[in-house]
Amino acid sequence: MATLTLSGLEEVYDVLAQAIDRAPDGRSEVFLAKLALLLSQEVGDAARVAALVEVALQDL
Repeated sequence: MATLTLSGLEEVYDVLAQAIDRAPDGRSEVFLAKLALLLSQEVGDAARVAALVEVALQDL
C-alpha cells in the first residue's frame, strides 16, 4: 500500500477541513461516515480498517 508524504498528508487534511466546513449544518458526521465507508471500500480489508479505527480513537 502506498503511503503519503508529509506534504501529501497536509493536503489531505486541508481537503478534509474544507469539506467538513462545506457540509450542511449538523451533517458533518454523516459526511465523515460516508467518507469512511468509501475509503474502506478502497482499502478493501475490513480487518485493516477496524485496526485503523482503533488507532484513530487513541488520544482524542
